[in-house]
Amino acid sequence: MLIPVNPWIRGFGLAPDAPVRLLCFPHAGGIAAYYRPMAAALAPDVDILAVQYPGRQDRFQEPLVDGVGELADSVTDAVLPLLDRPLSFFGHSMGAAVAYEAALRLEARGHRLRSLFVSGQSTPSARRDRGVHSLPDDLLAAELERLGATDPAILADRELLGVLLPAIRADYRAIEGYRRGDEPALDCPIAALTGTADPYVRVSEVAAWSRLTRHDFALHELPCDHFFLDARRDRVCEILRSHLTLSPTADRR
Repeated sequence: MLIPVNPWIRGFGLAPDAPVRLLCFPHAGGIAAYYRPMAAALAPDVDILAVQYPGRQDRFQEPLVDGVGELADSVTDAVLPLLDRPLSFFGHSMGAAVAYEAALRLEARGHRLRSLFVSGQSTPSARRDRGVHSLPDDLLAAELERLGATDPAILADRELLGVLLPAIRADYRAIEGYRRGDEPALDCPIAALTGTADPYVRVSEVAAWSRLTRHDFALHELPCDHFFLDARRDRVCEILRSHLTLSPTADRR
């Protein structure tokens, strides 16, 4: 069961007294509940929370947001009450871009994350518009099937898929339109995760996050495609646990 923390953040109630928190940012078309298995795996040592973007599940009636910066603005405000204990961000794919932008906004307000985890995403200066957001519905559904991010039962249910596609399209519009000319470095360690068989992001592009931190950087390569969070969940949780249980300034290479 998802537990509303505020309009933008959901909890799982599995580790409310954990000494550290990890806020997870979903991929394009993703939902907060996607991170429940990770929350269960890391309990009771880490309290996992997840962002719920507008236009899906319990926020279905709310207007969609199709800009990474706009998403980050709202998430930053929602995060402020969570800073009573060490907080880290984890973002996969589009979520990595939103997490980075929210981390920048927190630092501008005088707050520092414990760590930032970026997963399956190139740095903010990279070009990433493959035109997915403008595909007709049938071709967008085919892209989702190829990516493997959507339950096949949903893809087979054309009525349900028609309800979900506007939110998915808005997310793709957000990430495909996202690009920064500058790349401010963060005052926290960054750990980057990538699939070595990812057809969308090269390992070298993920490794380039090393220049976006003034602290330690670690690169973790997993033998998988873009959605290694599913296929290699145990290894991902092992990586997260190893970073989150070290001090922020410890060597993580």
